[in-house]
Amino acid sequence: MIRSASVTKVAGAVLALVLVGACGGTTKDSSAGTAAGGSTGVGRTADPDAPIKEGVKVAFLPKEVDNPYEIIMDKGGIEAVTELKGEGKEVGPSDASASSQVSYINTLVQQRQDAIVIAANDPNAVAPALKDAMAKGIAVVTVDSDAAPDARQVFVNQADSEEIGRSQIRLVSAQVGGRGKIAILSATPNATNQNTWIEFMKDELAKPEHAGLELVKVAYGDDDDQKSFQETQALLQSIPDLKGIVSPTTVGISAAARYLSSSPYKGKVALTGLGTPNQMRQFVKDGTVTAFALWDPSELGYLAGHAAAALASGRITGAEGEKFSAGRLGERTIGAKGEVILGPPTTFDAGNIDEFDF
Repeated sequence: MIRSASVTKVAGAVLALVLVGACGGTTKDSSAGTAAGGSTGVGRTADPDAPIKEGVKVAFLPKEVDNPYEIIMDKGGIEAVTELKGEGKEVGPSDASASSQVSYINTLVQQRQDAIVIAANDPNAVAPALKDAMAKGIAVVTVDSDAAPDARQVFVNQADSEEIGRSQIRLVSAQVGGRGKIAILSATPNATNQNTWIEFMKDELAKPEHAGLELVKVAYGDDDDQKSFQETQALLQSIPDLKGIVSPTTVGISAAARYLSSSPYKGKVALTGLGTPNQMRQFVKDGTVTAFALWDPSELGYLAGHAAAALASGRITGAEGEKFSAGRLGERTIGAKGEVILGPPTTFDAGNIDEFDF
């Protein structure tokens, strides 16, 4: 599927539709110039004063093209590329299986894109195709969910992974009074970001202050709304004394909230995780959810778009300490292992949720 900046005019309708159904692969793009010839910044010494390549072409490859979170994120990326007078488009699979992105990477290589920005479904499944892309001079940036480090130059991360994981446990602990059985409703078993956060959750649970909490199950909804809904139902029916669910995925938390809101478990089982305010507002206001967290996915994509353009233009190579301009987000510095961090997540509750619109 391909998505362009033109969808901004009907963003509300699009987001409403994708919440209730999936569609087949298509393509949506936004052109703001004509691509010029020349090499990318791959394998070159960084020149921070190099101009952004005229008509730089950047393709955004989400985990699943119908995921509302990914739509918002990639629209932010396309916005950044358009600001730079480049061409941005989103193209990707309609399912989040491990290898579903590979054929899209290969097609983007054949199209001679200047940069690929990918949220990897599986860090290793996409690695050979991404390495081939880099070998052919295409800049590769991962965003939200990393690939194998040697299969990209830059990773644009939402926030510090350790803090995301540990804060999820602190949130659920506060909501269940520090005692009881809890479960995790994750996305796919191979999702890099999910597994990293879950490991930090488990480590946080090992602390003495969380001795009253017991993690009894990690379930997987595959970032599919209906499967996540069904997994929530199965968790509650199979673990009658469950006290809380942590779902660090926007698809999972909204599906779980929808089930809880009309079930006998509403108000009895706590639900927290990572969600967008617009998805979760009704569930906060009706008492299904007390608090949850997230960063602005549009800003995450926007940062990745600027990183990709800088990388493709030779301003950066992905080395630690390099700096680049990220538009309204200001100057950013590349950290260890090519990582750039957007910033800390925000906790949303009844007191502040109406202050946000994404």
